[in-house]
Amino acid sequence: MLLKNLLYKVYEAQLVSELKGKQLPQHVGVILDGNRRWATGKGTNSKSGHAAGAKKILEFLYWCDELDIPVRTLWLLSTENLQRDEAELNSLLEVIDGSVAQLAQAQRWRINLVGAKAAIPAPLLASVESAVSATASLTDKPIVNVAIAYGGRREVVDAVKSWIEIESAKGHSMAELVASLTDDQISAHLYTKGQPDPDLVIRTSGEQRLSGFLLWQSAHSEFYFCEAYWPAFRRIDFLRALRAFTQRQRRYGL
Repeated sequence: MLLKNLLYKVYEAQLVSELKGKQLPQHVGVILDGNRRWATGKGTNSKSGHAAGAKKILEFLYWCDELDIPVRTLWLLSTENLQRDEAELNSLLEVIDGSVAQLAQAQRWRINLVGAKAAIPAPLLASVESAVSATASLTDKPIVNVAIAYGGRREVVDAVKSWIEIESAKGHSMAELVASLTDDQISAHLYTKGQPDPDLVIRTSGEQRLSGFLLWQSAHSEFYFCEAYWPAFRRIDFLRALRAFTQRQRRYGL
């Protein structure tokens, strides 16, 4: 075990060395997948898997701090997750509540809620909004977007609705709205408005799909799919993802 740990440390140092001087992503989005499957493999229940996943969040954010990555988006709960069995959903909401509170208490990151507020259970929404308020003044700190009750299609629909409501209140006709709608106007009403789009999107657990994560924003993102379940995601896995990112030639559709 000692030899294995030593080899991991040597490999980590090598990966870090390879990243020096390279252009790293400014915004990393992560689909935290595999908590339940990790728990099943350990012979425990789903709540323990979600708790282990929450613990991994802190580790991941520290890794990002070390590499000066200014924006991170973590998909904690999808709109589909809200349809889970009540007992499991309640335990998941409890873990998310505690995790977000812990992030706010650290005062290391500026927390931003990304998701459909109307779909978030009231107690959790109040807790998350409290965390957002408690870190709002940390304007010199990295941003951590917590995606809760998030769905990519819903985000785009909400953005268009928001734009229509604001512009129609100014007295513009529907014909004028249709004629004037642009990509930039939709972007300005997304949950992540004012932030750079993700350069890199990582999904754990071996699944190779985005499931609507940052659907609009990820048009030109690089994707990295990792076999490890989220609770088992290691710093080595993250460094590998970053190395893969630096080796790609980004063309932005050109």
